[in-house]
Amino acid sequence: MELGTVVATVDGPSPSKFTFVVTENGCRMPVRQGQFVEVETEEGRVIAFVTGLIKTNRYFMRAESVKEYERGGRPLTAIFPADRWEYLIAEAQALGVQGENRLERTTFPPSPGQKVCEAEPEALMRFLGLNQDGGVELGKLRHHEVPVRLDLTKLLRKHVAVLAMSGAGKSHFASVVVEELLDRLPERGRVAVVVIDVHGEYVGLAESFSDRVSIVKGRELRIGVPNLSPWQFKEFVPDMSDVQARELQRVLSKLQAEMRSGKEPFGLDEVIAHVERDERIHKQLQQALLGWLFNLRSLDLFDRADYPSWESIVEPGKAVIVDLSDITSLRKKQMLVAYAARRLFNARKRGRVPPFVLCLEEAHQFCPSSESKRAAISRSIIETLAREGRKFYASLVLISQRPVRLSTTVLSQANTNIILRITNPYDLEHIKQSSEAITGEVADMISSLPVGEALIAGEAVNHPIFVRVKQRRSRESAHGASLEEVAKEFERRSGREREDAKAFM
Repeated sequence: MELGTVVATVDGPSPSKFTFVVTENGCRMPVRQGQFVEVETEEGRVIAFVTGLIKTNRYFMRAESVKEYERGGRPLTAIFPADRWEYLIAEAQALGVQGENRLERTTFPPSPGQKVCEAEPEALMRFLGLNQDGGVELGKLRHHEVPVRLDLTKLLRKHVAVLAMSGAGKSHFASVVVEELLDRLPERGRVAVVVIDVHGEYVGLAESFSDRVSIVKGRELRIGVPNLSPWQFKEFVPDMSDVQARELQRVLSKLQAEMRSGKEPFGLDEVIAHVERDERIHKQLQQALLGWLFNLRSLDLFDRADYPSWESIVEPGKAVIVDLSDITSLRKKQMLVAYAARRLFNARKRGRVPPFVLCLEEAHQFCPSSESKRAAISRSIIETLAREGRKFYASLVLISQRPVRLSTTVLSQANTNIILRITNPYDLEHIKQSSEAITGEVADMISSLPVGEALIAGEAVNHPIFVRVKQRRSRESAHGASLEEVAKEFERRSGREREDAKAFM
């Protein structure tokens, strides 16, 4: 469909911007900001992105003239046919020309008089690098009825960051991604999914995908002591000295040798008992080491074996939801995430588990940017996954409402950014600095995004795109209920409990 006519090329370091006057065709809004258009030029068919709109009228261009004419109390439209001179000017950024095998940069501007048309769906999909068949479907392209299907490898291989303010739809978007991964057929390639669910927002997946989703409650998680090295103990207790870790290594080696010879697996109590009986450890060092071990035992996280068994529970085409909503201690959550992530990564490197995607809700809690090692127990392994995971097909999906607090090492390794509404200026600036694909014009649109729309930029697409995220099939979290409904439900429940108490008395 023809939209308008080029009237000028905007001056700049490259001939990539132009303006066109929009042809009135009876539509209320024929062109929108963020829409893709195309122009036929000497180089070929150029795809452009509408960055701004200006509606103007020649009769209203001089304020002093308008004031003078309306001094008599009559509107200007009653004196002149001003309504016939209103027109819409669109500013557009030329993105490139689709060559035979690749996207080519434009070097010559469109000429005034050339016609601007709505971009054809098939050409747009090729230009943006959307997968026409078999990709991960996330929704529809904003202002276009074009399905957004992204190539699995381009989307996940080099990690993804899902960034948005609270209530903008992060968990909804992540749930859509998980559902798409669960629906993949074996012949298209399936990955395993592990979701670290801090607030219980993903448990609804188990209702819609009961045969492919398992839920592990945080209070049920256990770390098998025989699987731990002294340096992993030191990761849990950053203040443990290297000398203490070496003494602990000697004790653990002895217990592991006994287990290989036929004894039962050992727990933290057996480690403590051996440290107490070991006369080779200096008394002062022994007391300090025992203090750390007693502290770990009080957390009620350690046992003789892992639960769950990570190597057996992670399967292709299935998801494990680790529901940490019943744990309040950030330290305990970080320890569990650190252990699970390291266990999975090491198993993947040895080929014992399939390629997997680790979805990390509230990622800034587990991989903060400026906290000490004591307050960032899980940061080391997550940064390792971010740097090395792509080599072994272990991918991260980082979900955060405070990108400015997220480790820059991890965020910079996420080659695809999914950004929903963000209004905090510090977070916006942080995102612009961390992603070369996000221009100033695109960044300005982020703060005005409605709930349910997202910006996708980076490795997964050839150019940043705005997407209307599709509806998820699984049940939304109870956190999405209104305050009024929660308050009414509390009073109804309290009333029933009082009535029951009276009847019992």
